[in-house]
Amino acid sequence: MRRKPKGASGHEAGTSERIGQVKSASKDNNAVLVAERSPYVILALFILVINGSWVVYHYQFENLPPPLDLETVGKRGFSETEAMKHVVALTQLGPHTIGSDALDRAFQYVGEAAETIKKTAHWDVDVDVDLFHANSGVNNQLGGLFRGKSVVYSDLNHVVLRIMPKYASEAADNAILVSSHIDTVFAAEGAGDCSSCVAVMLELARGVSQWAHGFKNAVIFLFNIGEEEGLNGAHSFISQHPWSDTLRLAIDLEAIGVGGKSSIFQAGPHPWAIENFALVAKYPSAQIIAQDLFYSGIISSSTDFQVYKDIAGLSGLDFAYADNTAVYHTKNDKLKFLKPGSLQHLGENVLAFLLHAAASASLPIGKTLESDIESSKEKAIYFDILGAYMITFRQSFANMLYNSVILQSILLWATSVVMGGYPAAISLVLSLFSIILMWMCSISFSIAVAFILMLISSPMPCLSSPWLVIGLYGAPALLGAFIGQHLGYIIHKSYLVKTFSVRKATLSATLQATLAKLDAERWLFKAGLLQWLVLLAVGNYYKVGSSYIALVWLVSPAFAYGLLEATLSPARLPLRLKTLTLLIGLFVPLLLSSGMIIRLTATIIGTMVRFARNPGATPEWVGNVVIAIFVAAIVCLTMVYLLSYIHISGAKVPLILTTCTLLAISLVAVWGGLVPPFSDDTARAVNVVHVVDATQRESGKLEPFSFVSLFSVTPGNLNKEAEYIGEGVVCGRDRHLDFVTFSVNYSCWTSDSAESGWIESDIPKLHVEKDTKGESRITHVSMDTGISTRWALGINTKEIEDFQLKDADSAEDLISPGEKFGVNGWHVIQFSGGKKAPTKFNLSLFWMNNYTFSPPRMGKTRPPLLKLRTDLDRLTRPVKNILQKLPPWCSQFGKSTAPHTLAFLSSLPVSL
Repeated sequence: MRRKPKGASGHEAGTSERIGQVKSASKDNNAVLVAERSPYVILALFILVINGSWVVYHYQFENLPPPLDLETVGKRGFSETEAMKHVVALTQLGPHTIGSDALDRAFQYVGEAAETIKKTAHWDVDVDVDLFHANSGVNNQLGGLFRGKSVVYSDLNHVVLRIMPKYASEAADNAILVSSHIDTVFAAEGAGDCSSCVAVMLELARGVSQWAHGFKNAVIFLFNIGEEEGLNGAHSFISQHPWSDTLRLAIDLEAIGVGGKSSIFQAGPHPWAIENFALVAKYPSAQIIAQDLFYSGIISSSTDFQVYKDIAGLSGLDFAYADNTAVYHTKNDKLKFLKPGSLQHLGENVLAFLLHAAASASLPIGKTLESDIESSKEKAIYFDILGAYMITFRQSFANMLYNSVILQSILLWATSVVMGGYPAAISLVLSLFSIILMWMCSISFSIAVAFILMLISSPMPCLSSPWLVIGLYGAPALLGAFIGQHLGYIIHKSYLVKTFSVRKATLSATLQATLAKLDAERWLFKAGLLQWLVLLAVGNYYKVGSSYIALVWLVSPAFAYGLLEATLSPARLPLRLKTLTLLIGLFVPLLLSSGMIIRLTATIIGTMVRFARNPGATPEWVGNVVIAIFVAAIVCLTMVYLLSYIHISGAKVPLILTTCTLLAISLVAVWGGLVPPFSDDTARAVNVVHVVDATQRESGKLEPFSFVSLFSVTPGNLNKEAEYIGEGVVCGRDRHLDFVTFSVNYSCWTSDSAESGWIESDIPKLHVEKDTKGESRITHVSMDTGISTRWALGINTKEIEDFQLKDADSAEDLISPGEKFGVNGWHVIQFSGGKKAPTKFNLSLFWMNNYTFSPPRMGKTRPPLLKLRTDLDRLTRPVKNILQKLPPWCSQFGKSTAPHTLAFLSSLPVSL
């Protein structure tokens, strides 16, 4: 070691230490160790990361192509200008639900547009238009939203348009399906969901009708009705239309928002479609992480693609608009939010793929089961880069790549620990401990703010202003992550000081402390690698498609560290981490994932509008906590490398002050009402239902009584809304409502004028026609739903083993006997149909063979044998009064399980 020259003074040595440099000499070289980093460097890094991420997001999701007119694109191109004419025409009809006059007009409009396409098609192209009528059917899918349900439909009409070359009859036996739905929910005009999809399909059909003379395969456009009530349109086509046997590929167009880029969020099972889409798409937008989330059940939804994939065994692509997801199925799904370029983006992508696929001789043939694809390791992994390039590879390649990286990482870590000995092993444990502390503190801080918000504001303060999440959750999550990591850093540094005092006793105490700081910093950086290595290993084991994200967040920083920093030799003294290491290490991960993370965050915030599927059953704080944990997880995963640079810098205090100030400003803005949680454009989802309760109990029939109920699937109480409305509305948990498909434990209600707007004959009737008791008990029940063609019936599966449902007039079997599944003791029949759908039914109930009477528990009421809800899309006077006074920040919310504006409740008690 180079010693201080004899003539040097202690003052000079002290000056050298104060400026942060300690010089040491070994036998072979000289080293200068710097244990400080400028706070301005940290500030610049934060600015670069934040702005860089926003630029990536903008180019990946906000950069839409210009709308083109028909004169520009010609007969064979896609014109948004032409497609928008269809959107305008359909949205002007208002909400068009099944059985409504508006839906009849929408169906007629699409049929006439299809006939126009037929008339103007290329002379060498055959165009067939079929106005297909599905009399009745039942969808018995077992998974997802349909578990424990039988979805029955009747009297549905679809427009089916087939385009193929005139002199290639073999094309009729190999068809590509493009599908979307005409119907909307009762609460929305449906500009996004899904008039925009229908409009794109009509314009695509116009263009394809000019190209098809060179096709090897037909293209079928299905404009179906019934999707919003349980995917009924797709199911009826697949199960009943003769052309369904010719299908080889399916493309579904959907919306969970309105406008923006339409991205692929489901693909497969066979990889052909997504791989060929990647070859030809002009503006590719696809992320397999959306598919992973969809399949996990976190997003409780389904599309027609589920029918095509699970029932028909087809492979293909599922597109969806996802901008502004908070407006989904509300009044704000309207034309003004449809961004220019949205239709052009989707139309050009799908047109390019159709032209390629229709001319191909290699379409997937036969039924493709997802389990077969999984077992053969042929599942496709896909993602786009900046919306301009698309990467796809198979699961088999992913397995090889991931396993190679995991094994190499384990080998490098094992070698490093072996060469470093016992101190290296302890450092490895302490670095993992710092990761745990980082996660614990980050999540704790963020959740603490979530509960503070419950005291000062609405449970969902970020809905109308998603950017507010940065201050409310991002700031405390970052502060917590830094504090947790810093605690780990201090503990680790203390251990290293003790270690160096023994192993490097010849060095000065100051130099030992400096070495401890630098080594602890490097271990924090490497702890980030360990974090992503664990995620990669877990994702690879479970074959999670989005594991590529963990791969890039591991490999890129590891490469930068290995290139600029790393050594396996424990003899070399550690140096301060280079800023270039961080810049090189984060470039690829941020490029590939930052835009997707911002998009995903906005989508999750938007879905909080409809978070409470059973209003009042979920604590109000859950939604806030979900967002808090999600944001904290994103911070811990993506900021772990950058945070490791702060501990030896002067940026610690500025970081704490900045995050605290940002949090305080956000809390004040929320508490003072400067940023309201809801707005006219981002409305709270509520339902106003005139309820007529005619349920029966074992003690006898209860006289029907009625009231108007107001409840919300958005977390939070409705006191402010009730005060705004007046009309004698009171709120609480006093009226539990069992709507068969869901329950309401918290609501507001009023009985003012509630006896008007309905008549006795509207009440559904359940009557036992015959009850054969014995070894095999069978009960025959007649059911009359009045004038309602939309209803839900719950059958008690603790008493009933099987059942049969028939149309009373035609004696047609709607649901045949067979194995039935129940959820929470109930099997639910959801029925919807057109104006000619039946309203009288015969139900045969087959009791459990080993049925024995068990009295209800103390204080409990025995569940009925049947419970029924019938819906009418009728505005009674009391409902109309409340809707007129409903705050502008509220909107009715529609879904297949929710009642319309007038609902009748009835039941049949268990008879012993």
